[in-house]
Amino acid sequence: MAHTFVDEPLKLGPWSFTSRLLAGTGKFKDAQETLEALTASGAEIVTVAVRRVNLTPGTEGNLFDLLSSRFRLLPNTAGCYTADDAVRTCHLARELLGDVHGRMVKLEVIGDQKTLFPDGAATVEAARRLVADGFVVLPYISDDPVLALRCQEVGCAAVMPLAAPIGSGLGMRNPYNIAIILEQAKVPVLVDAGVGTASDAAQVMELGCDGVLMNTAIAGARHPVWMARAMRDAVTAGRMAFKAGRIPKKLYANASSPLDGLLGP
Repeated sequence: MAHTFVDEPLKLGPWSFTSRLLAGTGKFKDAQETLEALTASGAEIVTVAVRRVNLTPGTEGNLFDLLSSRFRLLPNTAGCYTADDAVRTCHLARELLGDVHGRMVKLEVIGDQKTLFPDGAATVEAARRLVADGFVVLPYISDDPVLALRCQEVGCAAVMPLAAPIGSGLGMRNPYNIAIILEQAKVPVLVDAGVGTASDAAQVMELGCDGVLMNTAIAGARHPVWMARAMRDAVTAGRMAFKAGRIPKKLYANASSPLDGLLGP
C-alpha cells in the first residue's frame, strides 16, 4: 500500500537493524522471564554486563548460550570507573565473544557511584583508544552537547545520552539538550537511561532520537513481559509520529472543520 510506513534501518557501524529498541538483560527474576521479555520487546540488540554476568559458552547459567542465537549481544563496561578498566573490559569481551558479539561495545565509564553519572573526560579517552583498536563504540554520556561532539569526533558510531539518572524512571528531564545533540549529530543518537514507561519512550522517539535503550523500566515492572510489549509499540509509535510530522503547537483553538461557507444563518 502507498501509505504503509516503511522505516529506514538503524545503522550502527557496519551493521543495520530493524528494531530501534535496545534492551538490557539485568534485574529479571530468572532466565525464562529474561527470554520472554526480551522477545516481547522486539529488540535485536541486548546489552550484557561483561563484569557482572557469566558469558562463557557451555558453562552453567551462562547468558551467551541463552541469548546469542536470538539476539545481537552488546557487551557493556558497567562497573568501570577508569578509562583503562573500560578498555581492558572491552578487549576481554571481544576475546570471549568473538568479533560477531564482541566488536560493538557499549562504553560506560562511571564518574559517581551514587548517581552513576558518566565521567565525560574518561569516556572520551576510552572511546578514542577503543576506536583505534577497531571497536564500534557506543558511549553512555550525560546529556551534554559538547561531550556528544567530542565522542563523535573521536569516531564513536553513536552517542547515548541519558534521559535521566540510571534506573530513576523519571523520563526525559532535559529535552532541550537532547534536541541540540540531535541537531549537531552526524551519528545515531540513542537515549540511554531514565525511561520509566511507554509514554517516556514515545516522547524520546517523537523528539527524533534514533533509538532508546532500557532495562529497569522493563525488568522492574510488575509484569515485565507486558511492559516489554508496551515499550516496543511505544518506540514504533514515537518513531512513526516523528516521521509523520506533528502539527505546530498553538495558544488558541483552531476548528477542525472550517466555518467558511456554512449554509444558512
